[in-house]
Amino acid sequence: MRLILLDQETDKRFHFNPLALSRPIWELRYGITSLAEKLIAATGLNATGLNDVACFVPPYMADVYKSRTDWPVNDPKSLLGDDLFIVSARVRAEFFSEDKTDSKTTGPSRVKFDDDGDCLLIRVAKEDIGKLKTDSIDSLIESAKAAFETCNCDVPTWNYTWELILENPDQLIKDFAMLGRSGIEGTVEQPSGVRGSKNDIFIGRGALIHPMAVLDAEHGPIYLDEDVEVHPFTRIEGPCFVGKKSILLGAKCREGNSIGPMCRLGGEVEESIIQGYSNKYHDGFLGHAYVGEWVNLGALTTNSDLKNDYSDVTVMLDGRTPIDTGSTKVGSLIGDHTKTSIGTLFNTGSYVGAMALIAATGKPLPKFIPSFAWFLEGVVTKGFGKAKLYETAATAMGRRKCQWTEADLKMWDEIFKLTAPVRKPAVAKGRRSLARK
Repeated sequence: MRLILLDQETDKRFHFNPLALSRPIWELRYGITSLAEKLIAATGLNATGLNDVACFVPPYMADVYKSRTDWPVNDPKSLLGDDLFIVSARVRAEFFSEDKTDSKTTGPSRVKFDDDGDCLLIRVAKEDIGKLKTDSIDSLIESAKAAFETCNCDVPTWNYTWELILENPDQLIKDFAMLGRSGIEGTVEQPSGVRGSKNDIFIGRGALIHPMAVLDAEHGPIYLDEDVEVHPFTRIEGPCFVGKKSILLGAKCREGNSIGPMCRLGGEVEESIIQGYSNKYHDGFLGHAYVGEWVNLGALTTNSDLKNDYSDVTVMLDGRTPIDTGSTKVGSLIGDHTKTSIGTLFNTGSYVGAMALIAATGKPLPKFIPSFAWFLEGVVTKGFGKAKLYETAATAMGRRKCQWTEADLKMWDEIFKLTAPVRKPAVAKGRRSLARK
């Protein structure tokens, strides 16, 4: 059986921006692992000893993603020669733990679409492949919809990025139990403090915990991956995951955090997800936020995650339409390669696009800042353009021994075009505002 992960360019994909602008939705971090890892585990692919996975992503990011995965990417040949189980990146992995025929990866060929016509699941028995058009994933989906019966079950889905943030603390606990790892493989220098059960703490090989650090697992487990370094006067509260080669510098790491690889973290962080390769070296508060890769948050950069009247937080994904999150706690969504100056203050429920450069104003910023914006003098501008942003991105990646490639440039050029409809009006408004000053 071959698992096909599917991330189509549908209207609902937009709900996961700015984080999904530069990666498939299944690469988003949730708990200790990614959504993809959870789908692979839940569908039983690893349990059967197989690891036959292929994927289909938006064409503009295909070349970059090919360089980051061993799976076939956007290859129609992966649709031939085996039983297929096609699953959307938006499907929640827990669906496959349910004792329902339609949640199984094998069986009669079936399809499932949501109310808006987006493909969620397709199960194709090998003997039925000949009934389908296989020249592209879109052709297969359309022909399968016409050829096969529809599953009658409800399929739970992810709909917005903030759902990952809000459910992350509970998922950390589940992931820790599922991985079944505890104990100290790294080094813990004394004196240090451990609260709660040592069975709820895992410290990976090469990790170094300096003296005067506190690991508090009283209310949830702590998982520190290989080569993590924890400096003195850091306090880590579980549940928490810290990825490989990340450094915590006297951080107040509150509960519910998932920190990706090679991050630098200081100040206070609570119930947030950082995809990886990002810096928050200095003091400042980050709460109920999702931060992408290659982000640098300047000293004292802070987001609000609770309104003064305790009402539900709204987020504007398009710069115009507020969406009720249904939660009183949502901080910021911050896209890849965004940089903030010292003293930047983000409002509750802020959307901060990718490749943005933010200069503080001394007061909370607007709740929506588009991708590729240079936010200067309190307004959105074109600044010095995308070429300068690319130059900075290449420098930042080089500092982590990663390379900015021609494929990266082409992908980000396409993202620049994709995000233009919401950026251009903001730039025009900023130009008029500066003219009046």
